[in-house]
Amino acid sequence: MTDLNPPPEKAKAAAEIKKILSGGKAHFPNPPDPTNPDPATLREQWRYAIRQYSRMYSHAWGTAILAGASFFALGWFIKGGNPLPSFGTHHDPPPPPSPADSTDEPRRA
Repeated sequence: MTDLNPPPEKAKAAAEIKKILSGGKAHFPNPPDPTNPDPATLREQWRYAIRQYSRMYSHAWGTAILAGASFFALGWFIKGGNPLPSFGTHHDPPPPPSPADSTDEPRRA
């Protein structure tokens, strides 16, 4: 069963939406252009957007690299050595004992 009389809150919200969609007193901060701009203007806007995006992208990569280097240096300072064990000197396993060391006799000096 449908409700023929919606609550006043829903009715008010629906009336506001209808007013906005019908071109009533809706104030948008950036209203749409009444017509499409000419191709030269669109090309200029597109190039400007690409420049802005490229600038933000390079700033983001620069910040990420600088932060990584800073944290690596901070880890090196705190630890007193290389904080990344995978980049340190590789520890080879100890060599097997030689046959001369495997005798049970004590060594004589």
